Amino acid sequence: MKRLYELHGAGMSIRQIARELGVSRNTVRRYLRAPEVPKPAPRPPRGSKLDPYKEFILQRLAEGVDNCVVLLRELRAQGYTGGYTILKDFVQPLRTRRASQVTVRFETAPGEQAQVDFGSCAYVLPDGRVRRLWLFTMVLSWSRALYVEFVARADTSTFIRCHLHGFESFGGVVQHCLYDRTKLVVLGLTETGEVQWNAQFLDFALRLGFEIRLCQGYRPQTKGRAERGIQYVKRNFWPGVRFTDLEDLNRQARVWLDTVANVRIHGTTRERPIDRLAVERAHLRPLPGRERLRPWLREERRVGRDGYVHWDGAWYGLPWPWRPGQVVQVQPGEGIVELWVGDERVAVHPRATRPGQRFTHPRQWAGIPTHGARPRPEPLAVQLPTVEVEQRPLSVYETLVGAVSRS
Repeated sequence: MKRLYELHGAGMSIRQIARELGVSRNTVRRYLRAPEVPKPAPRPPRGSKLDPYKEFILQRLAEGVDNCVVLLRELRAQGYTGGYTILKDFVQPLRTRRASQVTVRFETAPGEQAQVDFGSCAYVLPDGRVRRLWLFTMVLSWSRALYVEFVARADTSTFIRCHLHGFESFGGVVQHCLYDRTKLVVLGLTETGEVQWNAQFLDFALRLGFEIRLCQGYRPQTKGRAERGIQYVKRNFWPGVRFTDLEDLNRQARVWLDTVANVRIHGTTRERPIDRLAVERAHLRPLPGRERLRPWLREERRVGRDGYVHWDGAWYGLPWPWRPGQVVQVQPGEGIVELWVGDERVAVHPRATRPGQRFTHPRQWAGIPTHGARPRPEPLAVQLPTVEVEQRPLSVYETLVGAVSRS
């Protein structure tokens, strides 16, 4: 009210000041009598659309989920109608600060490189036990197109199959793949300092025609795209996922890739990976035919003494003839499990939906020779002695009941 004091200092009356400023005379008097300029009473803080959800956000932050994109997705599912900025402003001071690192960025040409890595994700069973699944990631370095797959084992056969699935999803094979010094790729160094490759994986790479390259020792950031891919999956997809089995989990992961990961605007390229992949596909080499790839899609297992093969927590039966310890190949498919002996498919079973399931083949024991086996004893027929029972008319029992009642 600076103007009020100026008018009063010029000698104007209260009535004139009130008329000049368009306020009441009492208002003018209150300002002139006050020892200092009156201040408006503080307004009560306005409620935020985020308030009902803050307890949930704090719980998720305690669980290690601080990605606001994930949190916003979860809040939207609960009915939150507010914006992203207010959520980010609330979460930002509560985040654990991460030390920044400096590195040099290397760019590659389309179709030149893919970066591959294995991580793990933990989950809790209903009984409180903690289990882990392996997470395979493959990132095309130029387009930033991402492929992920969750698996139960991190062995060489699984590693190879994940590569095939990744190349199939991208539509071809790159010139070289970059790895850290995992035993799945390199076993170590010889006495002369030469790299000792994993023979099975090296054979696979040579057959598909891509070169194996290793990142610098103790420098995982040299394959930073794959490292960031692992972290991206853990922070964006994994926190909110609920799954019944491994097949269901990978089905959800494929949907997430198609609707979130590969259609977002990438922070570095400022383009969508799926759009750049459409350009990069022209520079990828085609995969060999399915017949040549089939051996790599199978896992070797040994037959048990009862004719079952144990795979992924369940048992699958073989038709006779089989022998204990025999090596067969298991080829999983969409909802099925195939058993192969060499180039012959000998059995097809539905894929187990829970651990411990057992699938018996109709001819699993048909034709098994019985010579030399101890004959099963026949049950003994016991002849019981014949007993004659005296028969009496019912009137005898009625007379007996009447005598008892009278007594």
